[in-house]
Amino acid sequence: MRPPPPLHTPLCELLGIKYPILLAGMARASGGPLAAAVSNAGGMGCIGGLGYTPAQLQEIIDELKSNLSDSSLPFGVDLALPQVGGSARKTNHDYTHGQLDELIEVTIKSGAKLFISAVGVPPARTIKRLHEAGVLIMNMVGAPRHAEKALGAGVDIVCAQGGEGGGHTGDIANSILIPTVVDVARKYNSPVTGRPAMVVAAGGIYDGRSLASSLMQGAVGVWVGTRFVAAEESGASRLHKDSVLDADFSDTIRTLVVSGRPLRVRMNDYVKGWEEQPEKIKELTERGVVPMMKDMEDGKDVDIPFLMGQVAAIIKDIKPARVIVEDMVSEAVAMIKLGQTYIAPGAKSKL
Repeated sequence: MRPPPPLHTPLCELLGIKYPILLAGMARASGGPLAAAVSNAGGMGCIGGLGYTPAQLQEIIDELKSNLSDSSLPFGVDLALPQVGGSARKTNHDYTHGQLDELIEVTIKSGAKLFISAVGVPPARTIKRLHEAGVLIMNMVGAPRHAEKALGAGVDIVCAQGGEGGGHTGDIANSILIPTVVDVARKYNSPVTGRPAMVVAAGGIYDGRSLASSLMQGAVGVWVGTRFVAAEESGASRLHKDSVLDADFSDTIRTLVVSGRPLRVRMNDYVKGWEEQPEKIKELTERGVVPMMKDMEDGKDVDIPFLMGQVAAIIKDIKPARVIVEDMVSEAVAMIKLGQTYIAPGAKSKL
């Protein structure tokens, strides 16, 4: 296969990567082998660190580094850091189990280039510690107000994820959210570089057309999840991969059942049964009770759904991560070149 043509954005320069494609940190799916494969292909592999102890996170990072073709290739670490207490959702809890500082030290000492904060803004002490160590920070956001909060707190990049994305997500469409967040980001500078804050796009991105579209909306890169679930190196189970491949457009749903926060998953009978009881979901979550956790505590059968975005309906094959990255870049460059042909040549002046 011929290498794709060059596609270089300010994000590539900032992170030291060849292509502006980041692997979404997806817990089990984005383990060491997949993250390394994306970094090896010229993007940036990001480990999903949700629920890991510091020792477990170190083990996964070590696995990633052992699979890198060049030890200097950059990688990222993604942790979920929701606000707990105060005005936050009552179902929010500390996914780090009181070990955030230790997890951050593992991230720093392992040489991560990028730290990604999901479902919340990192505490001020965490932002300060990461920046002192030269680690850049990206915050996931699902609404313009979230971008204002994250950038105001001092993060360097925001990742605007449209509601069509898999996992924890908001309800604003990608096409509306991205350009709006780009406008917000123009008001802020990165504390590390002193340059304007950057926006990465997420939600429904799976090929070169969606990459090119994101760049035209003002983003400087993309965060890709569901497409990489169906990568050969993905840590997702075969059942999860097959569930992505046979999903239809109406098969995913945003639900509070699994985590108490809006989470896009593949609908199954367990989730459907709960969704038929909206008042019960409301009553439990308002008390800080996560429906699925309650079922587990009560000893009831639980069928945990597979996380995926609406784009699963379009994904029909499993490919090596390198092929996914290179196909995206080649098609994006072709789309950008096509767009240039739509610009009419300037009329000659008669003066």
